[in-house]
Amino acid sequence: QVQLLESGGGLAQAGGSLRLSCAASGSVPRGATMGWARQRPGKQRELVADITTGGRTNYADSVKGRFTISRDNAKNTVYLQMNSLKPEDTAIYYCNVRGSFSVESGYDWWAQGTQVTVSS
Repeated sequence: QVQLLESGGGLAQAGGSLRLSCAASGSVPRGATMGWARQRPGKQRELVADITTGGRTNYADSVKGRFTISRDNAKNTVYLQMNSLKPEDTAIYYCNVRGSFSVESGYDWWAQGTQVTVSS
């Protein structure tokens, strides 16, 4: 199993920016989708954004226009640039890698999570 190491979380003021990074310890399988989810206090974990190997992106409505996901396949790394942060973006952010080895076998790997706190 690939290990995922996150960095870049922390404290920001409303309107500010943070950039999260998630590096895989080994090669990410070809075709893997990489993404970010978050869990806000008292809420269920929710998808924030994801990106395919080919660069197709998907965003939650709540972050569209503010967050940008990108990946560097050569570095096995996915990034989340978060701009115009709001207090409601406060959450633990989790990096995720998922895909299928075959019709019968898949993978869904998660990082430990990094705290993002946005103050008003």
